[in-house]
Amino acid sequence: MIQTAIDQLCRVLSAVMVLFLALMVIMVFGNVVLRYGFNSGITMSEELSRWLFVWMTFLGSLVALRKRGHLGTDSLVSRLPILGRKICLGFSYLLMLYLCWLMFRGSWQQTQINMGSTSAVMQASMGWFYASGLFFSVLAFFFILVDAWRLVTGQLTEDELIGVRESDDMPHGQPEAAGKP
Repeated sequence: MIQTAIDQLCRVLSAVMVLFLALMVIMVFGNVVLRYGFNSGITMSEELSRWLFVWMTFLGSLVALRKRGHLGTDSLVSRLPILGRKICLGFSYLLMLYLCWLMFRGSWQQTQINMGSTSAVMQASMGWFYASGLFFSVLAFFFILVDAWRLVTGQLTEDELIGVRESDDMPHGQPEAAGKP
């Protein structure tokens, strides 16, 4: 049930990323056309595009975290027995939870510091810019905690015991075949 809710949330986050990307393309392209064609422009286009890009990056990181799509290597962990894989995955979850805490603490401080500051063009609180880190750290902490619970309770499959996925180009189980014709 919670897995389904997280998956639905990731679909919503993906849709928001598509919307942000579309807005960025429209604003930047429109600004280029206005500048070169009509000697004018949309003043807030660059700043808003930058904000949307930062938010889109953090949203994408959440979706990648859920799908285990971040870069990584499994050359050592894939050779370990199941108990070794569980220990390594548990240790990596603990490290990631700690990093989420650090990210939360730093983003919280930056959000508080910059809440009274406004951006140069949009005159919006800069706290919203730094809140992207808060949003990411809270949801990432929750996603990792759910997966850690699944590990502790034995609900993870053997394939899920490796925290990263192989490249789509690489034949499964044959790392030495990568790069050969």
